[in-house]
Parts: sequence; C-alpha cells; structure tokens
Amino acid sequence: MKDTIIVKGLRVPLYLGVPDEERAQQQVIHLNLEMIPARGFSELDEDIDQALNYYEVSQRVKAVAADKPRKLIETLAEEVCATLLEEFEIQQITLEIEKFIMPDTEFVGLRIQRSN
Repeated sequence: MKDTIIVKGLRVPLYLGVPDEERAQQQVIHLNLEMIPARGFSELDEDIDQALNYYEVSQRVKAVAADKPRKLIETLAEEVCATLLEEFEIQQITLEIEKFIMPDTEFVGLRIQRSN
C-alpha cells in the first residue's frame, strides 16, 4: 500500500444541478479525497515544504467548485482531479462526491480515480 493523504467530508458550497431552479440555490456537497503524493512519507525528513499541503489542496478544491455553476457532478469531479494533478505533486487521486439532493437517500454520488 502506498502512502496516502486523506481528506474526508470536505464541505464545498457551490451551484450545481441539472434543473435551473436547483442551480439557482447554493448547496453544500461533501468531497472525500485520497491522494498518493509524489514523495513517500519516509522521504520528508520533517520538512513541511516537501509534504503535500492538504489545507492548500482543500482550498483549491473549493475555488474550482466556486468558479462556475455546473449541471453534473461528473464534470466537477473531472475538473477537480485535473486541477489537483496539474498543480500539486500528486501521483494518484481518488475523489468521491456526495450530493444531498434526492429524497429517501443519505446521498447520491460518485467515485473516480485519476493519475499522472
């Protein structure tokens, strides 16, 4: 198993949904991220500058989500993964999105995995 950074339950406000009326209201989704950094933990030697900064990653995810309204969580997932892989030293990312919109469910969502 490779060294992995986990961010679970990141609350992300955004405008999302197929119907115009759903997209008109801001909603909050949850994102779960599992990221395999370019450097293994044993290579860090307590040097914070060599570590994957999960706070900066989280803030970047929120900025991507806030950038524009979207109809599909699939589009958001692709954009988030592409941005993180491009801007951070990440070998592989697994992203789950949980959307709380459908009655009689805890959430609806997706999971994708992308790598450099």
